[in-house]
Amino acid sequence: MQAPFHIRVECYSGYKADQRPLRFYIGQTRYEVQEVLDQWYGPEATWFRVRAQDGNLYILRHTFSEQHDFWTLESFRRGA
Repeated sequence: MQAPFHIRVECYSGYKADQRPLRFYIGQTRYEVQEVLDQWYGPEATWFRVRAQDGNLYILRHTFSEQHDFWTLESFRRGA
């Protein structure tokens, strides 16, 4: 299994910082989030299952703690 890799994410910040992803970058390629399909929480991370403008599904993980604050791409599935 390949390890997840770091990505750059731009977020909407409403009542809290990094509330939901708006777009993310894999290398130099920009992906606009069309829809957040699911969101779940852990002690030091929040996961988002999103559909991007390319029609594909991505799981993005935001890891946050006093020592860490970064995003990773955890999963990818080609859209139907």
